[in-house]
Amino acid sequence: MRKIEHIGIAVKSIATSNEIFGKLFGSPSYKEESVESEGVKTSFFKVGPNKIELLEATNENSPIAKFIEKKGEGIHHIAFDVEDINSEVERLKNEGFVVLNETPKKGADNKWVVFLHPKSTNGVLIELCQEIV
Repeated sequence: MRKIEHIGIAVKSIATSNEIFGKLFGSPSYKEESVESEGVKTSFFKVGPNKIELLEATNENSPIAKFIEKKGEGIHHIAFDVEDINSEVERLKNEGFVVLNETPKKGADNKWVVFLHPKSTNGVLIELCQEIV
């Protein structure tokens, strides 16, 4: 893992949250997009070298909708940039981590993504990200 790629925050409303976080960071969101396969709309902010991803559910079956129903708005996941997502998945499986999707899928911000189950990471949902080239 090379660095923290972004921190994901589950929100009820991208529009409302964009206003709040825009004021907090002193600059607007630089990118919004939908990820249909995950049932989410995303919005990204840059804070220095770091990124914050806001996630709004687009349907009630979305993992974000379920997260907000259970825990409310807040930090949803921490994403790490990796050079070779497939090798990293194999390494982590061999270390005993539970991988939610062993085959990388297309996520937001032009990334391949894989998630590790929170039960194997002290309650934190971990996302692995690799730039799609």
